[in-house]
Formats: sequence, C-alpha cells, structure tokens
Amino acid sequence: MSEALGVDFLRGIVMRAPGMTDSVAFYEQTWGLAVAHRDDGTIYLRGTGREPFIYGLSDGDDFGIDYINFGMTSRDRLDALFARLRDHDVAILEEPHAFDTPGGGFGFSLLDPDNRKLRIVCDVEENTDTEPVHAMPVKVSHVVLNTPDLQRTEAFYTDTLGFRLSDYYVDQMSFLRCSTDHHSIGLFKNAHASANHVAFEMPDIDGFMRGIGRLKQMGQVPSWGPGRHGPGNNPFAYFVSPSGFVIEFTTELQQIDEATHVAQEWPWGDPEKSDRWMTAGPPTPAMRAVMLGRPDRGWRTEAEA
Repeated sequence: MSEALGVDFLRGIVMRAPGMTDSVAFYEQTWGLAVAHRDDGTIYLRGTGREPFIYGLSDGDDFGIDYINFGMTSRDRLDALFARLRDHDVAILEEPHAFDTPGGGFGFSLLDPDNRKLRIVCDVEENTDTEPVHAMPVKVSHVVLNTPDLQRTEAFYTDTLGFRLSDYYVDQMSFLRCSTDHHSIGLFKNAHASANHVAFEMPDIDGFMRGIGRLKQMGQVPSWGPGRHGPGNNPFAYFVSPSGFVIEFTTELQQIDEATHVAQEWPWGDPEKSDRWMTAGPPTPAMRAVMLGRPDRGWRTEAEA
C-alpha cells in the first residue's frame, strides 16, 4: 500500500498506568496543561492550542499506551482512508462512528504491528481560546515508540498510514512525518514494544526555557537537557513523570519542504549529532533505561483486560 493518502496530523495520546489519574496535579500545576474533561478512570488534558485534548491519564493495571490519536482534515479523506485500509490486511478495531471523548468527532480505530491502538478522527469541536500562553505547552509535538521490529513497524506507518521518512539512524531509529513537522512519530529499536517518550511543543524558545525554569522552581530538573537535537533541529529537555513515563519540552521543530527534502542518515553514538549545543551530553544509563520503558502489552479485549 504505497498510495499517498494517509493520516494528516497527530492529535495526542492517552497513557495508562496504575493510579495514573492521581498524577493530574503535576500536569496541571507543574507541566502546564489544563483538565478538559474527567471520565470514569480517565482524565483528558488540553494545551493552549486548538485540540480539545492532547494527553490522557488512564488508570490501568499495567503501564503503556491506551491509544495514539491522529487527525484527518475532512470526512471525505477519513472515509477514503478507511476504505483503503479495509480492503487490505489491516487490523481494524472499530468501524467509523461518532466518538464521545472531548471534542467528539467521527472516526475509527486500528492496530499497528506492535498491538498499539491508533484512533483516526475528524470533525472534532476545536478550542477557540487558542492564544499562546508563555511557557505553557501548545500541543503534542511527537511521540517516540519503542519497537522490536523496526523495519516492519516503519513499513506499516509509511506504506499503510502514509507517513514519510524524514531522517534516520541505520537499524536504530526512524523519524516519520505525517505533516510538515519533521516527525510526529519516532521509532526506536528495542527488545520490546513500549513508550519511549512524548514531546510537548512550547510556543517559542523563551517559553521553552521558562518552562524548564518553572519546573526547576518546583523541584523538577531535567533528566536530560536542555540541548538541541541533530535530527529535527529541535531543543529538548526530558523529564520523568510521576508515573515513570518520559515527557519532553521542545520547540522549533524543523519544518519540511516536501518538494526538496531528502532523508539524511545520521551517525549513531556521536554526542555532537544528538546534542548540537553540547550542553546536555549523552543521556545517562539510567535515563536510557527509563526511555526503553516497561513492556507494553498493547490493546486487549474487555474479556482479556
């Protein structure tokens, strides 16, 4: 399946962990998100941008991703994508229907090769109060996923969902885009499937640094950063959330010109390529271990849950 039609942009992600909703105060008071809606066992959080929610806290009996939320720009594009996927060997979980999560919308769900649930949604009711707020996250910039089969998972996102390869570390990591953002999904080779990290976009470089400062004043210092990556050219500061997931502040992610961009191979293990400012150095062994994450069993039926 190499047709150009694919998902249009990343909306956000819902994470799962025991007692996950107990960490809501951290995300409201420290990280800079706001509660959009509280449901039974799930809290939905918004940024300052248009999306009705960008991050979800879901209580569960293990650690992992409940689902990744993608957007389509129109109902016609969503219907066409669903028709294409239905005619191929894709694990469809839900046929197109109306959603009752914040903002509503219409869409369907499927599974990726690592048993992760992906939601494809259009026609949501967007936020209208979207003036940037200094040092507060605007949206989810990108999600990096650990996968035991990098080639197979990359092929699924590119051939099936229409992502394009922006840059890569050979046999180690791929940066995939579905919009002009350098990457909305990153794939990292690992022994098991898990969440590597979720990055939140700050409005500008001053907001990025002030956000780090806010966390520092509240006793939270970066586990890696601040620095500036090579692939994507984006500043980074990584923290470990109360539930043990890695979350990142970023900004100024490279914007891709589809007519001229050529994917670049980056050398693995060169600290100056992973941090162009040379302020952060390489991640510590402890930080690498947290990024590799706990094995994520992925989606389960209600009977299996």
